[in-house]
Amino acid sequence: MSRHSDIRRTTVPQVTARKGGEPIVALTAYHAHTAAIVDRHADVILVGDSLGMVIHGMDSTLGVTMEMMILHGQSVMRGAQSALVVVDMPFGSYEQSAEQAFRNAARLMAETGCGAVKLEGGARMAPTIRFLAERGIPVMAHIGLTPQSSHTMGGFRTQGRDEETWPAHERDAQAVADAGAFAVVLEGMVEPLAARITQQLKIPTIGIGASARCDGQILVLGDMLGLNEWTPKFVKTYGTLGAQIDRAVSDYAGEVRARSFPAAEHTYGGKSG
Repeated sequence: MSRHSDIRRTTVPQVTARKGGEPIVALTAYHAHTAAIVDRHADVILVGDSLGMVIHGMDSTLGVTMEMMILHGQSVMRGAQSALVVVDMPFGSYEQSAEQAFRNAARLMAETGCGAVKLEGGARMAPTIRFLAERGIPVMAHIGLTPQSSHTMGGFRTQGRDEETWPAHERDAQAVADAGAFAVVLEGMVEPLAARITQQLKIPTIGIGASARCDGQILVLGDMLGLNEWTPKFVKTYGTLGAQIDRAVSDYAGEVRARSFPAAEHTYGGKSG
């Protein structure tokens, strides 16, 4: 019997059932230690392709590979015990065809043990979402501001400022829901539009820079902890981790340079060799 057989993780149907009910708490995580902390409070943990920028110092998410997503997905699964873990499909791993998407989604799930995948795109990706869902791959959709398409969007711009564009976003939302997505992320979307879409859909909406009336919210962990040098305007920071790390490293460096760094009396744990 597997040592994990007694773990009861949040399931995809449980997340879908939260529509209109208790808000869904979601956060990103990229490695085991932070995943273990987030897991105590979150319903969903997203291993986002934002790891390209947050962890690897890339300028965008476009250079993130399947191998990177698998590596970080495996790490998060080691740390998380109860949350539903969703892994992003990286740019270029699903757009070519539904068959390509299935191969890569199946690989992500098989090699990480995650419970679902997430991909970007609205109506144009609906056939792919349907193809995956019909073959046992749970899909979280992502519409509005889609970072992998930032070049064609002209950058990271809030979506829906022009009310004439609302019907297109509403069609995207309905298309991914009809195709079988179990939830949809609404990113960088004006509040009235996100609230309207949330009311229209039968699946949960999870907002990031959208409406508080979404069925849940998600943030990048480093943003909310104040770890990153720049954070989006919509993010409320709940900590000042970056400044704390800077102070701690500065104190350490000062002690080393002053030769006042305390030496251990024995080996690790206070026990002699």
